Amino acid sequence: MVRATLVTGTSLVLTGAVVAHAYFLKHQFYPTVVYLTKSSPSMAVIYIQAFVLVFLLGKLMRKVFFGQLRAAEMEHLIERSWYAVTETCLAFTVFRDDFSPRFVALFTLLLFLKCFHWLAEDRVDFMERSPNISWVFHFRVLSLMVLLAVLDFLFVNHACHSIITRGASVQLVFGFEYAILMTVVLTTFIKYTLHTIDLQSENPWDNKAVYMLYTELFTGFIKVLLYMAFMTIMIKVHTFPLFAIRPMYLAMRQFKKAVTDAIMSRRAIRNMNTLYPDATPEDLQATDNVCIICREEMVTGAKKLPCNHIFHSSCLRSWFQRQQTCPTCRMDVLRASQPNQTPAPAPAQAPAAAANAPVPPPVNVAPGMMPQFPPGLFPFWGPFPGAPPPPPAPGAQTATDAPQTSAAATQAQGAGQQLLSVLPHLSSMPPPPSTLSTMSEAELRELEQEGRRGLEARLQCLHNIHTLLDAAMLNIHHYLSTVATLRYANMSHCILLLIDGSVNGATGFSLPDSTTGVDKDRKEGDEDEDDVGEPNAAELRRRRLRKLETTNTPDH
Repeated sequence: MVRATLVTGTSLVLTGAVVAHAYFLKHQFYPTVVYLTKSSPSMAVIYIQAFVLVFLLGKLMRKVFFGQLRAAEMEHLIERSWYAVTETCLAFTVFRDDFSPRFVALFTLLLFLKCFHWLAEDRVDFMERSPNISWVFHFRVLSLMVLLAVLDFLFVNHACHSIITRGASVQLVFGFEYAILMTVVLTTFIKYTLHTIDLQSENPWDNKAVYMLYTELFTGFIKVLLYMAFMTIMIKVHTFPLFAIRPMYLAMRQFKKAVTDAIMSRRAIRNMNTLYPDATPEDLQATDNVCIICREEMVTGAKKLPCNHIFHSSCLRSWFQRQQTCPTCRMDVLRASQPNQTPAPAPAQAPAAAANAPVPPPVNVAPGMMPQFPPGLFPFWGPFPGAPPPPPAPGAQTATDAPQTSAAATQAQGAGQQLLSVLPHLSSMPPPPSTLSTMSEAELRELEQEGRRGLEARLQCLHNIHTLLDAAMLNIHHYLSTVATLRYANMSHCILLLIDGSVNGATGFSLPDSTTGVDKDRKEGDEDEDDVGEPNAAELRRRRLRKLETTNTPDH
């Protein structure tokens, strides 16, 4: 209160100083007005004063029509006002050519009236939760709705007249906004009428939620039509209206929700009348016979949901108009009301001894080969071929590697056969029954034994898989050791060849000159032999050494 008084006093002092300064300079009324309109600082001060006056008028109207605002109403007002200011700034960018003091005043007035439409809507919704409604409340709400409806109609009429006489302009936006506000006033008035009828009746009105739902559906459809028409006209006449995207999306989402609620509520109410049984006196005595929706005791006219919770039929009908769940446990009543599918008859069960009997080894599996996995064991992977044993490395396998390989292959083969013997038992297990209340003692005992056998089979399957993984790790270790041994043997052989070539090359430099002719004859003989067959590596090395000796022998 002190802050508002300080701002108001400061703005009045600044406005008076600006007007007095202009009159002191011009000494006449008309030149003073022209000076004020041409001076940017003077216009800024006058704008501030205008906003302060609008704020004071709003506080006065709030005191007259609403009195003290509740915390929820103030929170909703501030939240919606920020979005409205953002949309107004976007509208300024679209209509920047029409920007003028009159344009700013029209948008300020639009925001001012929007605030009172929002407050009237929240105050009417408060009627449903308020136990005592005085005649002053009715007088305030009715007078405010009449005033807002008259102002909206006048502004829509003015916008239509301006568009018809002057063509498309910014008045198109104002006419559309006030048309939307007229639908808000219509929705608020219908809700007020329904709440008033409900308050006047002694018993709760069962059909109130139905009328409320169809009211939102009707007004939501009108809003969607208005937004679509506005978007089409703006795109054809001016440009794409960015400031209308958010309210259009909210209107379409609200309309979609209303349609969905209407369809689902009718389905839930039909299920309640046809599928849900009436609560018996024994059911009411077994539970707390107080309906948690209306907080009244249930004597007759109660319904029992699939989750065994009991409520008044009228309360459930009103509840299902808003949401189709149990008020206590939040169970989806539409999904629970669907008829259960009868399970397919389970195939005849084989005896436990036949299921657990060892399966003969698979055919066409070579010794040391792991059997292939069944095709349905890993549905997201490709087929698993049998894993062959590692190939023996020439000259690199030690005496201890062969027993490891054979032991790993034998272990893997045994585990694979055990896994194959368990899988048919797992695939033949029947699905669990949907209910156990209808089964006899013998059937329950047989079901328990079957579950125990299935659990043992699963544990054996996991044990076999663990054995297969251990065997695979042992094979991988053996492969790595074999590769390392072969690499070391190849490197040793290359080093010996290099050393042998170096020694022979050094010896060739010391040969006498008398061997030159003999070497030439041998060379010719060797060339003749090349035509006969492919020489080996030793022969090629010998020829290269002879060529080096011939090349490095000094000529006589």
